[in-house]
Amino acid sequence: MESNRKQLLRALGPGILFASTCIGVSHLVQSTRAGADYGFQLLIFIVLANLFKYPFFEFGSRYAGATKKSILEGYKQEGSWVLWVYFLLSLASMFTVTAAVTFVTAGMLNNLMGWRLDPTLVSGLILVFCTLVLAIGRYSLLDSLLKVIGSVLLISTLTAFFGVLFKGPIEPVAGFVPKELMEREGVIFLIALMGWMPTAVDLSTWNSLWAVERMKQTGYQTKMREVLFDFNFGYIVTAVLALCFLTLGAFVMYGSGTELSSNSTVFSDQVVKLYTNALGGWAYLIIAIAAFSTMFSTTITVVDGFGRAMGETLRLLFFKTTAIRTLYTIMMVLVAAISFLFILVLSSNLKDLVDLATTLSFVIAPVFAFINYKVIMSDQIEQAYKPKGWLKVLAICGLIFLTLFAIIYLAVYFELISL
Repeated sequence: MESNRKQLLRALGPGILFASTCIGVSHLVQSTRAGADYGFQLLIFIVLANLFKYPFFEFGSRYAGATKKSILEGYKQEGSWVLWVYFLLSLASMFTVTAAVTFVTAGMLNNLMGWRLDPTLVSGLILVFCTLVLAIGRYSLLDSLLKVIGSVLLISTLTAFFGVLFKGPIEPVAGFVPKELMEREGVIFLIALMGWMPTAVDLSTWNSLWAVERMKQTGYQTKMREVLFDFNFGYIVTAVLALCFLTLGAFVMYGSGTELSSNSTVFSDQVVKLYTNALGGWAYLIIAIAAFSTMFSTTITVVDGFGRAMGETLRLLFFKTTAIRTLYTIMMVLVAAISFLFILVLSSNLKDLVDLATTLSFVIAPVFAFINYKVIMSDQIEQAYKPKGWLKVLAICGLIFLTLFAIIYLAVYFELISL
């Protein structure tokens, strides 16, 4: 029993990195906005997004557990065209994703430090810092840092959640008119919410990359049950916290007549006050530190994840003999630099930047979901490790769910359906 516990702890890490990636924009921004604007109307959609995306994230970890390789190698074995599809679609989304999370992080840092600096400048400094930290410390430093940050966030969020439950929801202001979900704006926000709930499906490749890196770090070939335990732990934490953030927004802001700001610094102050309204003013500094730490952890994992995934993709496509560390560093620098240019162009409106990134992620999600399903059901995987029963059924239902909502979004956006 003691040996099994030690092995599980040795495998623990990639799931926490996954949770740190998720509990950023999708939770602090989108789940909070959902509660503040629509109360609990979007609760079922948050649950469904977490449920129907689950198999495709799990398949990334499952592939690593079965083969001790990243699922990107599985893409390559299915045909170079599969890897090309992944590469091109990732290029279409990764800069907006990185720009969105970094810009929110800059607002959190401004709020924490009491600065009134241009968030664009702060975003650039954060991207430079993340790139340097990862280039020097790589996976081991990232793993250690995020275990501490994740623990602080989990405790503070659960404390605030139970605090607002004890207080109950605020009384709506006189003349409050709830937003209509089944209007064009509501449907577009719904798709944006589900786009990163818990995160973008294409990020499932990171689970396998981190799992392989963890094996290299510890020198231990993790068993399938240990890989899946680590992943499931991280996934459950992200799903629970999404509901906590929704509740914070619904109990503290819904019906207040106050909307979350599009200015990243003002927005950050509003989010921190969601906690302090539940816990008391004494907690403001603690929560401000936790909120910034959360967004910083998301930014650094996103820079690492895209750098790692794009570096490995380029290696598999073009540079089989090139050291992966060199490609990883080059891609990190490129991701940070181009994302900063996106911030320069789109920084005037936080909501627009976030909605662009999250919506794009959702529209391309069915493609990545299908690729992961195709790889995990292929001959690359031993029969004993292939998904069966409820997981296989859930994956098929998930493909239908993601495809259907992507079509609905496109129909609404191009006004083929009038609302």
